[in-house]
Amino acid sequence: MAKRDYYEVLGVSRDATEAEIKKAYRRLARQYHPDMNPDRKEEAAEKFKEIHEAYEVLSDPEKRARYDRFGHAGAESPGFGAGGDFGFGGFGDLFDVLFENFGGPFARERRGPQRGADLQMEIELSFEEAAFGVEREVKINRWEDCEECGGTGAAAGTKPATCPACGGTGQIRVTQAIAFGRFQTIRTCDRCHGEGRVIEKPCGACQGRGKVRRPRKVKIRVPAGIDTGSVLRLAGEGDLGAHGGPPGDLFVSVRVRPHKIFRREGDNVVCEIPISFVQAALGDEIEVPTLDGKTTLKIPEGTQPGAVFHLRGRGIPHLRGYGRGDQVVRIKVVIPTRLTERQKELLRQFEETTRAEQYQTRGKGFFEKMKDAFMG
Repeated sequence: MAKRDYYEVLGVSRDATEAEIKKAYRRLARQYHPDMNPDRKEEAAEKFKEIHEAYEVLSDPEKRARYDRFGHAGAESPGFGAGGDFGFGGFGDLFDVLFENFGGPFARERRGPQRGADLQMEIELSFEEAAFGVEREVKINRWEDCEECGGTGAAAGTKPATCPACGGTGQIRVTQAIAFGRFQTIRTCDRCHGEGRVIEKPCGACQGRGKVRRPRKVKIRVPAGIDTGSVLRLAGEGDLGAHGGPPGDLFVSVRVRPHKIFRREGDNVVCEIPISFVQAALGDEIEVPTLDGKTTLKIPEGTQPGAVFHLRGRGIPHLRGYGRGDQVVRIKVVIPTRLTERQKELLRQFEETTRAEQYQTRGKGFFEKMKDAFMG
């Protein structure tokens, strides 16, 4: 039976990159490995052999070049060892594929040091606390060594024993015969679950785990200038590590409550201050709230609605630097909605004294603009 095109076998194009070829091979090798197909092992074995043969050629630049030029006649033998076993030359990728599922010498040993899990939490701050910084004490629950057994998991007066099933390695080697040879896989020991030891009499406090979950109080120093969405990292405040591994970290997300008066824009603090139209027209000195307390702001006469004033250095402290932002004061001119007859009469008199002058100026400007528009 004629061999299929190697590119077709792996399902890749003829200009596929090395990474694309490897990715296709890994996917197909997992799919057609005989152990993954117990109901049709022989068929899967033949397919698996074809896939590996195609990869052996296309993953080697020199073999691939000869194959592209001369076809199957230019490709070397697929590289199976004598005696029916898989040879170990060139099979690193195959082991990577299989040991991802079965474990083995290329996989990380579970008995080695393992870092503890990270913990996450959220704290809510007032606007002022976020601006100037604060120290908080929070409660967390984390895994720690069991004080009763000292972290061994064994009851007092006893100690863990070497697992008799795996001899303390935490792994079991299994040799299987398949259609074209023998293949050895390594899996986690079922008896000790990869720990390499068994506990005959577990500690009553931790039920043999060697660790317990305890509530702890942790102090958090929140720096000045922090804002919603910031995350603080407290190194080593997470869960206990395994087999001598370091503990995890505690990550604290920050949320700042809205303020009744202030709004933050970068490191500036923005507020809107209402004044009467008389104050805007005649000018005045008003009290303005700031993060540091009240201060005086001079409103010049003729101030227009929406005018903006800056109070230098009265904003948010810079998180990574020196100094502070500004406080931005936006003026809102409030127009009265309920006037007495006397107030209305006074406003009419004021309007009569200013109407002629204002309309004359405005009219002149308007007609001059019209003349310029139509006469060029």
